[in-house]
Amino acid sequence: MPSFTYVAREAGSGREIKNTIDAATESVAIAALLNRNMLVVSIQEKISKRGKTGGGSVALADLVVFTRQLATMVDAGLAIVQSLQALADQTSNKVMRDTIKDVCTRVEGGDNFSAALQKHPKVFNRLYVCMVDAGEKGGLLAEILSRLATYLENTARMRKKVKSAMMYPTVVTLVAIGITIFLLVKIVPVFADVFSGFGAKLPAPTQYLINVSEAVRNYFWYGLPMVCLGVYGWFAYIKTKPGREFWDRLRIKLPIFGPIAHKICLARFTRTLASLIRSGVPILEVLNIVANTCGNVVMEKAIRTASMDIERGEGISAALGKHPIFPSMVIRMLTAGEQTGKIDAMLERVADFLDEEIETTLSGLTSLIEPLLIVFLGVVVGGIVICMFLPIFKLGEIVGQNKR
Repeated sequence: MPSFTYVAREAGSGREIKNTIDAATESVAIAALLNRNMLVVSIQEKISKRGKTGGGSVALADLVVFTRQLATMVDAGLAIVQSLQALADQTSNKVMRDTIKDVCTRVEGGDNFSAALQKHPKVFNRLYVCMVDAGEKGGLLAEILSRLATYLENTARMRKKVKSAMMYPTVVTLVAIGITIFLLVKIVPVFADVFSGFGAKLPAPTQYLINVSEAVRNYFWYGLPMVCLGVYGWFAYIKTKPGREFWDRLRIKLPIFGPIAHKICLARFTRTLASLIRSGVPILEVLNIVANTCGNVVMEKAIRTASMDIERGEGISAALGKHPIFPSMVIRMLTAGEQTGKIDAMLERVADFLDEEIETTLSGLTSLIEPLLIVFLGVVVGGIVICMFLPIFKLGEIVGQNKR
């Protein structure tokens, strides 16, 4: 749909407003502005690049701060425009500042707050827009923004815990690989030259290590591009629809890490579902949003199938209970919530329980991984060192062989 830039004056106050409006034609745009009691001074079709109004994406932490501060200001009685202007002035992130300013301008021009947020899908996803829209319609914007801020804070906290838990083993593994390659390429060849002067058969572990060293040195620059190409191909494959489904189905079945990935998806599903139901969003719209935000294709398919069953009149727990990806504990809590009329409260408890389980599992896993990685690093480096010094330990035998 074309976008038009206009200059107009409010009929009551005479205040001049500069903004943009989306309309099929120029006459439709003028009619829409007249309905807002604005007298059009000038209007022309916008010729800038398509999608420019969408802006860029921002970090979750910036969105959390914005939502929490906006909820506090609105709850204190400040008008939405004043709150947005204050937040735009104090935000250091340029993309976030430009986005807030654009939203503020659109609200000043007569758009609903949720409609203005919808123009920036990279910053405010569908979940965010729907919750704000429900808050506007129900007159509970401050309360909804506070719930949304809490939801985003929980999401950010869980992401940080998962990242910090995975950071240590990743760094240690990379260091181990780097040290191993350095020893094979630089140190082992020096010992190999020394041992070649013995003129005797070397111990099997030492000879095997020297062969590996020669293979790495000879084929490293051929193997490195192949490894990089393989990694790139794998990531490209899991971005495709069949690849994403294969990976999502596989990762929840992996030992140790599979249950964690499954619980993370379930926690996201239950918390998002609880927040949307509590905000008053229609259930079919809720399920559509949750399917898009759960983060797993297998779960997404199950939710969409359940949504069709619910549309035909089935209960939420009965529709979701047909799919094994939802454990019996979640289904039973949903059933209890339907019977008591407190689905959102039950789902919130399930989400809190899953978050606690994830944190406990991650803490235990981190404690277990640390000694295992140290042992792994010691075995790799120590094994190479032992293989290199093994001929020196058996120097007498080697010299005896040489004399014979």
